[in-house]
Amino acid sequence: MKGARDHIQTLQRLKVGLIGLAAVVLLIGLASAIIGSTSRTPPAPGEPAANMVLANEAGQGEPLAELGAAPGPSNEQIAAP
Repeated sequence: MKGARDHIQTLQRLKVGLIGLAAVVLLIGLASAIIGSTSRTPPAPGEPAANMVLANEAGQGEPLAELGAAPGPSNEQIAAP
């Protein structure tokens, strides 16, 4: 009788563990979907994130040269293409 009780208890622990694992995977998937959907929508024009996007689009040159950390392209390189 003791062996049957241990078997039932083992199956119960296995079920609880699998349900917990499924819950964690479900929560991670839900969080990923929420974060993914917010990053796909463009920011509204008045939001601070929109200002950062506009600033990044305006400075398509060399960011290190804009910061003064590296030399910028010379006039010859710009006129070549």
